[in-house]
Amino acid sequence: MKKTSRFVILLAVLAVCFAFLWPSITWYWRTPKEVQSLALGSLENIKDYATAKAAEDVLAVKAAAKTDANAKIDQKYAWLEKTAAKKYRRVGEKVPSPMTVAAILNSYSNERELLEDFSAVYRDEILKAKKNYQNSVKLGLDLSGGMNIIVKADLDAAVASQTESNVVTNVDQFKQDAMANAIENLSSRIDRFGLTEPVIRKQGEDRIYIEMPGAAETDSINTIIMGKGILNFRLVDNDATEKFNAYYNQHTASTFNASGELIDPSIIPADCEVMGQYTKDEYGLDERLGYLVVKKEIALDGQHIKSAEVGADNLTNRPEVDFVLDTDGAEIFAKFTGEHKGEFLAIVSDNKIKSYARINDAITGGRVAITGFGLEEAQNLQKVLQTAWLNVPLSVESQQVIGASLGEQAIHQGLKAIAFGLIAIMIFMLIWYQSAGINAVAAQVLNLYIMFSILSAFNLTLSLPSIAGMILTIGMAVDANVIIFERIKEELALGKSRAAAIAVGFDNAFWAIMDSNITTFIAAIFLSQLGSGSIQGFAVSLAIGVISSVFTALFVSRLIFDFGTDVLHSSRVRIGWRVK
Repeated sequence: MKKTSRFVILLAVLAVCFAFLWPSITWYWRTPKEVQSLALGSLENIKDYATAKAAEDVLAVKAAAKTDANAKIDQKYAWLEKTAAKKYRRVGEKVPSPMTVAAILNSYSNERELLEDFSAVYRDEILKAKKNYQNSVKLGLDLSGGMNIIVKADLDAAVASQTESNVVTNVDQFKQDAMANAIENLSSRIDRFGLTEPVIRKQGEDRIYIEMPGAAETDSINTIIMGKGILNFRLVDNDATEKFNAYYNQHTASTFNASGELIDPSIIPADCEVMGQYTKDEYGLDERLGYLVVKKEIALDGQHIKSAEVGADNLTNRPEVDFVLDTDGAEIFAKFTGEHKGEFLAIVSDNKIKSYARINDAITGGRVAITGFGLEEAQNLQKVLQTAWLNVPLSVESQQVIGASLGEQAIHQGLKAIAFGLIAIMIFMLIWYQSAGINAVAAQVLNLYIMFSILSAFNLTLSLPSIAGMILTIGMAVDANVIIFERIKEELALGKSRAAAIAVGFDNAFWAIMDSNITTFIAAIFLSQLGSGSIQGFAVSLAIGVISSVFTALFVSRLIFDFGTDVLHSSRVRIGWRVK
């Protein structure tokens, strides 16, 4: 391959690596701490924060308009001028000049529209930071601090409780459903608590592994894990819902406070409360569609549900969810639905309305079918209903808390170990191999650069074992340079020219380097597949380091030597004290 082509390839590799590394650079060095804290929260928390901040800004702009309607908008809201101008042009009206506060407010048809624009500014900023975090190198629990918990699910007890009512026909399938729902319930509870990017996965047959980076109170976490989801049925107040939505559309910024409570409770009846109506979005997260006013009195508690499954309507073939009530629940539900024909019944889970349907007639017999939604919605509703009857006892089997200060100390120690090891190797190579040692130094720096970029590209986690793998890679990378340099010295001792000695030296060293690195790479792959936790982190880091060290030793180092020969026109190689 021509030297120009190799140089272009090197530049392309460096550019691609920088693109991979940019999200990590942006997240760790360019994103303010307060934005990081918000970005690490749940999407619902981000939405609530953006809405609350937008409401404050809307009130501030309206207050400014009352003070002086002909004044210019505050500089921090200057973007509103361009937005308002676009709105005037869209409806074919002349853009006011100058653009006053009153003119900006007049471009909006209602307060809700203005609130949405303000909310979008905050939301986009935080979601952009969240995306950078998702595409960056993650810090493991041993570096960032936090907590890991292993929760044991008593599946046998869950089966025993269901066998009494003769519901379970397939025990293995029941256990799988029970574990899946236990994990989903834990995910929902922990996400609602606002914890940062928790890792929740099944471990073995009946255990759940939970890893939560960041500070968290042990008692609060245990309460969340051991708590049970609340599922019940509430009657929807249609008149109150219509009046509330009309009020909310006109006073969007001043309806709720930052805690999500009504600022003016008198806008709904005293025996009612406002709840958000949610559905699952394409990411499986709760997405708020709007608000409904429901009665505070619970019509039917979810503990009366024995089973739930997705079926199809016999006439329309549309999806429906069928659930079976116990004896007491059947009596309660039959009486309630008979008294409220034509009204709407909401299904509430963890204070969120997941679905609501019209009561067409009294529902007797303890079997209930809910229709009016698609297959995916029906499957989501089935999961909600299963929360009530898949009662899986959970117990905390082990719990480990790692302080943030310990994680920060580990980061500094790991970085020091890499830096000191790299500096020591650089000094040795420069002293022992003189100017040729510069090649080794450049190769080492590029090696680390490529390793971190690959970690970032695949969103891998950096932990203490990963750092250990990097340190080991530094030693392996310099070993490749030592083999090459010694081969070149042997060729120079035979009286060959600089160009010939370098070419033959690299050729002779190629298979020796490849053999040692291939065997190490195979070992790393086996460790990554068979190992877990810290062993897996070490193996992945080592495998990445093997690939990058081979590239820098055989490709980059050779290119530097050829640059000295062809561009700088060097005729000698200063590669040792006894070599001339």
